[in-house]
Amino acid sequence: MHNQKIESLEKASALSHQKDEHGKSLWFFAWQRLKQNKLALSSVIVLTLMVLLILIGPFFSPYEFDFIDWENMSTPPDYSTQHYFGTDAMGRDLFVRTLQGGRISLMVGFVATFVSLIIGVTYGAIAGYMGGRIDNIMMRIVDIMYALPFMFLVIMLMVVFGQHIFLIFAAIGGYIWLDMARIVRGQTMSLKGKEFVESAIAVGATTPAIIFKHIVPNLLGIVCVYVTLTIPQVILVESFLSFLGLGVQEPFTSWGALVNEGAQDMEIAPWSLIYPATFLATTLFCFNFIGDGLRDALDPKDN
Repeated sequence: MHNQKIESLEKASALSHQKDEHGKSLWFFAWQRLKQNKLALSSVIVLTLMVLLILIGPFFSPYEFDFIDWENMSTPPDYSTQHYFGTDAMGRDLFVRTLQGGRISLMVGFVATFVSLIIGVTYGAIAGYMGGRIDNIMMRIVDIMYALPFMFLVIMLMVVFGQHIFLIFAAIGGYIWLDMARIVRGQTMSLKGKEFVESAIAVGATTPAIIFKHIVPNLLGIVCVYVTLTIPQVILVESFLSFLGLGVQEPFTSWGALVNEGAQDMEIAPWSLIYPATFLATTLFCFNFIGDGLRDALDPKDN
């Protein structure tokens, strides 16, 4: 009798364990796998510390980002004057300007990516689910927009509306969404024949409800991965525009603008290039490593 009770308890424990395992979602297993990816986890920690430094770091400096120290122009890092990263050719504190540039670069990255996320997911999900002539027309519009040279479009917008930071958000976000739309469309076409979609149709769910309540939530995995890979792409595009003089204008700055200024003064003040370039490169690497880690963690074949 005692042995039978032990066996019953062992079976119950095993069944309970199996039930718990089956009850865990893809996100739980994805988090477990992501924690095992040391490179991605380290990137999350580094990126978090960098964002905190960008947000609160300027408060630890007595200088404003546009203050000109006439007595210290192109001086190397000096803790006695509290120019922690030195100064640029105009005597402005490079520590504060690097962090201020990081705020704008990250803001451009997140806002433009958010714009592309909203437009791309909505557009791609509708095109993929509707199919037929509607899908054909919508994707031909995407092909036409792909054919437009991005730099020409940005320059034209700058000439017509002037150089403004919000115009940069609109220009970059209004172009980056094309890739998101294509990816979401392909995934939607593979999901719309699944049983849960057919069940929603059978109970009388409307087309918008099927798209946004049933299909889009099942795309969150690949969308999250693509977002982490889009943010560095947007930051790099903004940096390139600022490097060409089409991005953020004085007295504001971004990492791209600082790299442009540092490249001009590299021979006499190498620190003016080293610090913003290091912040920019570290951010890009971190986002790419996080994106790779999420892609591996959310791969259903590995769970």
